[in-house]
Amino acid sequence: MTLKRLALSLFIAILVLAGVTHWRASAREAAAEAAFPPSGQFVTVNGRRLHYEIAGNGPDLVLIHGASGSLRDLTFAFRDRLTDRYRVIAVDRPGLGYSDPLEDASLLAQARHIKAGLAQLGVTEPVVLGQSYGGAVALAWALDGGPRALVLVSAPSMPWPGKLDPWYRLTDTWPGRHLAIPLVAAFVPDSYVRAVTASVFAPDPVPEGYEKHLGAALTLRRETLLANTSQINALRDELVTMESRYPTLALPVELIHGTADTIVPLDIHSGPLSHLLPEATITVIPGAGHMPHHLHQSLVVAAIDRAALR
Repeated sequence: MTLKRLALSLFIAILVLAGVTHWRASAREAAAEAAFPPSGQFVTVNGRRLHYEIAGNGPDLVLIHGASGSLRDLTFAFRDRLTDRYRVIAVDRPGLGYSDPLEDASLLAQARHIKAGLAQLGVTEPVVLGQSYGGAVALAWALDGGPRALVLVSAPSMPWPGKLDPWYRLTDTWPGRHLAIPLVAAFVPDSYVRAVTASVFAPDPVPEGYEKHLGAALTLRRETLLANTSQINALRDELVTMESRYPTLALPVELIHGTADTIVPLDIHSGPLSHLLPEATITVIPGAGHMPHHLHQSLVVAAIDRAALR
C-alpha cells in the first residue's frame, strides 16, 4: 500500500509540474509576442509564412541571421548602415522569429524556402550576407545557385572536431525535446539570458540598447527552441556533405571572422574555407568575437561593398 501511495503521489506531482510548466511557458510566450510583435511583412511559400523586413533602395542585399536569433539581430543599427545604397531584405529563418517552421529544416530546405519567398518580391540575384548559422544557409543557397555574391560573417562552414555542448546533445534526445525544452521555456531566468548574450559577444561588449531591441524572449518559445536545437544538431553532418563542393563556387565570397571567436573558431571554419573557395577574400579581425557586424561594422560594410562590386 505504501508503494502504491508513493507512486500515486509521484504521479500527481508530475502532473502538477507539467501543468505549471505548460501554464508558465504559455504565459511567457504570450508576453514575448506582445512585447515584440512582427516588425515586417509576410510572404507565403507552400503554405508556410516567411517573415521579412525590407528597407532602402538599390541592388538587393539579403541578410540571414544566426542561431537562437531573428532578423532583429540584423536590424539593430547594422541594417541602417546599408539602406542608402542597397534594398536590404532581412528575413527570419524558418522556425525562428515569426517565420513558420519547415518539416525539412535542412540548410538547403531553408535556403530554397527563403529564395522562393523573396522571389515573390522580385529578389532574384542578390548579394547574400549570412551571420553565424545564417552563413551556412547562405553557402547552401550558393551551392544551389542564385546569389551573385556571398558575405559570410563568423560563419560555420567546415565539420568541426569533437561534440556540441551538453545542451544541444540533451535536446537531441526524447527527454531533452519533451522535458528540458518546456522547462527552459517556463523557468529560465532573465539573468541567464543576459549572461548568454554577453558570452556570444565576448570579448567584445554588448552594444547599449541591443538586448532591448533583440527580443531574446522570442527565442525561448518552445517551438522556437525546438526548431533551433534541431537545426544545430543537424549542422555538422550537413557541412560534411557540403565541404567537397566548395571549390565549385565561382561567385565572389567575402569572409569576415574575429580571432577571438570561440563559438565558431576562425582556424576551423573561415580559415580553411578561404583556401577552398576560388573567389574568396578573407578579413581577419584581431581580438574580435562572434558578432563583428555590431562591433566592427565598418569592416563588414566594406566587405559587402566589395562583394557587390566584384
